Amino acid sequence: MAQKTVAPARAPSRKWRKAFLAELAATSNVAAAARKAEISTARAYELRRADPGFYREWQEALCEGYDHLEMSLLQRLREGEIKPASGAKRGTRVFDNATALRLLIVHREAASRQRAIRENRNSEAILDAINAKIEKMRERRLALPAPVHGVKDGAE
Repeated sequence: MAQKTVAPARAPSRKWRKAFLAELAATSNVAAAARKAEISTARAYELRRADPGFYREWQEALCEGYDHLEMSLLQRLREGEIKPASGAKRGTRVFDNATALRLLIVHREAASRQRAIRENRNSEAILDAINAKIEKMRERRLALPAPVHGVKDGAE
């Protein structure tokens, strides 16, 4: 009796991940990233739940995408947008000061958080240096000869 050979189960291809993450970083859009990678959004979300490494890469790509979005918005806020003026042949450059102000407030908070993180790292380095100095002092003290107790100077 001939035995049927069964093809081993293939691990799902991971080639799509690079394309997915690159598009997610460029657009901050999961559906667009899934289309670019030629997968379903369900597959992407499934892997994100199952694979902590992919979840981390996803978060990094999404953060990069939001950085791009913020830069685009900043450019538009700085340069203004050309809007058609009623009855005019040319448009008028319009600035959205309210949005610009809100974005500056958010940026100020983010910058403050980054400074706090950096300062915390600096304080950790200072504490490490102090602890290292204390340890060297202990080592020097232990290396000194112990004083002899009970012996008087001079002969009797």
